[in-house]
Amino acid sequence: MRLIHLSDLHIGKRVDVASMLEEQEYVLRQILQIIDEEQADAVLIAGDVYDKSIPPAEAVTLFDDFLCRLAKRDLPVFIISGNHDSPERLAFGNRLLEHSGIHISPVYSGKIEPVTLTDEYGAVNFWLLPFVKPVHVKRFYPDEGIESYTDAIRTAIQHMALDKNARNVLLTHQFVTGAATCESEEVSVGGTDNVDAEVFEDFDYVALGHLHGPQNIGSNRIRYCGTPLKYSFSECGHHKSVTVVELGAKGDLTLRLCPLVPRHDMRQIRGTFAELTDKANYGGTATEDYLQIVLTDEEDVPEAMGRLRVIYPNLIKLAYDNTRTRTNQVLGRAEDVHLKSPLELFAELYFKQNNQPMSEEQNAFVQELIEHIKEAAE
Repeated sequence: MRLIHLSDLHIGKRVDVASMLEEQEYVLRQILQIIDEEQADAVLIAGDVYDKSIPPAEAVTLFDDFLCRLAKRDLPVFIISGNHDSPERLAFGNRLLEHSGIHISPVYSGKIEPVTLTDEYGAVNFWLLPFVKPVHVKRFYPDEGIESYTDAIRTAIQHMALDKNARNVLLTHQFVTGAATCESEEVSVGGTDNVDAEVFEDFDYVALGHLHGPQNIGSNRIRYCGTPLKYSFSECGHHKSVTVVELGAKGDLTLRLCPLVPRHDMRQIRGTFAELTDKANYGGTATEDYLQIVLTDEEDVPEAMGRLRVIYPNLIKLAYDNTRTRTNQVLGRAEDVHLKSPLELFAELYFKQNNQPMSEEQNAFVQELIEHIKEAAE
């Protein structure tokens, strides 16, 4: 059985002031072509279909068109909601759509029933587990002692009627411990949203969504396929692709990647203003790519953004790298954010801003405030 694994479409996404809608339409057409060339048996979309819980009308129209084109190909499509989606809105009409082979995860209700396909090796059960927080699962299993995301996912899986002799495929949208992150993702401080990979041991393939960089977790059995497009400059080094999953007999799994080529790439370029505006340097290059430009001039260039956009119309960010900026203390993105507690991260920020540590009284106050916020969120 040949499966196409997608996730994190983020339809309707804007990168700073730039709308990605036309880029998304372009890459979705590529994906349809890959589905046809691969003669896929099913398509998996592992969450974050939209970029916002209330997506703009244009985003809904684009995804509706994509689903209609998939339905015309008469192959099953499995979709779950991610942390950016509204599960209620995404699941609207899911019972009607099932007649067209489009299976969308309903709002989590404590019970998940599989959708079963068959091939020459027997049954393949597809389990659709949308993004959930511990509070969502605890509501249905109050006696299970659910405290963490790992507890929540383990409990949700334990209440699935898994036939371990059959092949089982899970779609889920969570942050699995050990995965590499980038700036465009929402990761909780202190690693509070981590899920241990061992909870997925009974599945033949786990189609993950949530992280934008394509990567395996431990083995090719547990995989993030990544986004189809670059959505931040921290992703400039990513090679976007579609993951093609080949399921043979029980235990027989192979993966292949089909590269995706964007209409406009996302890149960073650097140099002096004179170098970057010299046609000898930019002529023949992809000047319409989405760019972050780093100027190395020692002095700020007047109206640099507007002047550069005459040549680079999709310039999104402008920064300087010179003696002044390298000597200034800049509060950048916290390192190893998932390894530190919220209190540790706040203490680091306080120290950088005030050049002195917090007092014991301040520490106690911040810890109490963090606990209050955490309780309110749950």
